[in-house]
Amino acid sequence: MGRDILIQTELDKLRTQLQCDRVILYYFYYQWKGQVTFESLSQAIFSIYGSTGADNCFNQEYAQLYQQGRISAIADIETEAIHPCYQKFLRSIYVRANLVVPVIVDNQLWGLLIAHYCQLPHLWNASEFELVKTVAKTLSNAPEIINLKR
Repeated sequence: MGRDILIQTELDKLRTQLQCDRVILYYFYYQWKGQVTFESLSQAIFSIYGSTGADNCFNQEYAQLYQQGRISAIADIETEAIHPCYQKFLRSIYVRANLVVPVIVDNQLWGLLIAHYCQLPHLWNASEFELVKTVAKTLSNAPEIINLKR
């Protein structure tokens, strides 16, 4: 199975299981600079393919936390205590709730697997955490992803 097919299949399956609007794979191509390299959408209007993200909000401190396995869950960007820079960015890409899980390859932060609810808040539960973590681990062990990093 080709890299693109494997990743797209995993993202599509995850989005369906979570019943969310968008699932993306964000790849760090250089020192915490990255972009959306894959996405699965409930509607085409939610596409952010190629988006470079909130690079000015993401720094070494956040990278370190994700490197250590941090999972970030925001039920509602309008009521959660988050940095204004990040809140503004999330609004700009129509995110109302998100779940962010690191993708670790060779003990390095390769990227982020992110689920978005674009229209409504969403209270994330433990089974959703586990599901996204499992997919992130599957992707991190895929030869196609490992080879992309080298």
